[in-house]
Amino acid sequence: MSYRIIRKTVGILLLAILFSAAFYPPIQNYVQIPDEVAVFEGQSFEVPSSVSVLKMDNDSIETEAASSQLLTGKSASKSELVLGANGIPFRSVDVTVHPELKVIPSGQSIGVRVQTNGVLVVGHHILDTNAGKKSPGEESGIQVGDAILKMDGLNISEIKEIQPLVQKAGENNETILFEIKRDGKTIEKKLKPIKRDDDENYQLGLYIRDSAAGVGTLTFYEPKSKKYGALGHVISDMETKEPIEVSDGEIIYSDVTSIEKGLTGEPGEKLARFSKDSHILGNITNNTDFGIFGKLHGDIRSNQNMEPMEVGLAQQVKEGPAEILTVVDGEEVQRFDIEIVSSTPQKGPATKGMVIKVTDEDLLNKTGGIVQGMSGSPIIQNDRIIGAVTHVFVNDPSSGYGCHIEWMLRDADISLDNKSELKEAS
Repeated sequence: MSYRIIRKTVGILLLAILFSAAFYPPIQNYVQIPDEVAVFEGQSFEVPSSVSVLKMDNDSIETEAASSQLLTGKSASKSELVLGANGIPFRSVDVTVHPELKVIPSGQSIGVRVQTNGVLVVGHHILDTNAGKKSPGEESGIQVGDAILKMDGLNISEIKEIQPLVQKAGENNETILFEIKRDGKTIEKKLKPIKRDDDENYQLGLYIRDSAAGVGTLTFYEPKSKKYGALGHVISDMETKEPIEVSDGEIIYSDVTSIEKGLTGEPGEKLARFSKDSHILGNITNNTDFGIFGKLHGDIRSNQNMEPMEVGLAQQVKEGPAEILTVVDGEEVQRFDIEIVSSTPQKGPATKGMVIKVTDEDLLNKTGGIVQGMSGSPIIQNDRIIGAVTHVFVNDPSSGYGCHIEWMLRDADISLDNKSELKEAS
């Protein structure tokens, strides 16, 4: 019996020691040390005070004179740090120092106009005919969300190109061969046009669209290449909810005329008009999960006089105060206070990297928080651009999601490693 009591007592003591150890500062610090660290040249990062740097692979990282725990990226390289205590190594950390990269945060309200790749099918049209109600488009297997690329071998880019081909085929009682893009694959469908009882024009029985327009926010641009990123989320068709494959597009200045305030269950919205001069800011070459991207045609107007700003990677984002740049009246870009509620360091692209909350009373009074059209507003923390506003919480318009800036930079074709190669550790 006494043996069992001893075993039970020892077990309880061991559990108590393990539980207490989890709250022991040196062990907490050890657990918090990441396996990988990435910074830009000139940026610093800290290692816990309870550990020491025992080894560096090369001279791409240097310690600050005032603190051996504060390390600064000196030159673009990949290296390994060995950390330990009392001269005993117990942890290695892979460190990547990226070449210096700065972009200009914007917050400017923009109008967006895109031309689809092909003509997008957004619905089926039922026609009254002698044979009853029919939709030849639906019967042929053409689906909502399909993009019509070719008809009888002819490229289709605008709606106005379709009717002459349809009318000719109908009058000649011919079938049209369609080349369709669906889910990234090209397929073929055949369709014979028909006409309604009271109409001489032949029809396909399809609702189609070849363009889309809206408003959003310019997030950043790189001053040398003029490459930019905006919106922070993909442009989808309002009917199909599918991402629009862009063949051409442009961004222009827009003026915010009023705000529909966000309420619980009812997202608000910026109401804006395209500027009278319709000055084209730049083109649109890509529409991805993280926004729209292209090149600016010149410098943009900005009453913030923003200088190029350092980029903050996901692992450098801290919970706590931050700011966003956005327009709520006219063209004036303003700064508003927010809080980073949480941030998830990501090894792969993900659109919901941060949860943010508006804390600025002026913005809350004006908009209720995050509203449609605010997507793409740059998020600033510690004088670094760290991401962009993407979505609002429908049940709490003061809060929403943000994406980390590195994914927008990637889709803007702005490499973090803009030198030919990083210097490998020897």
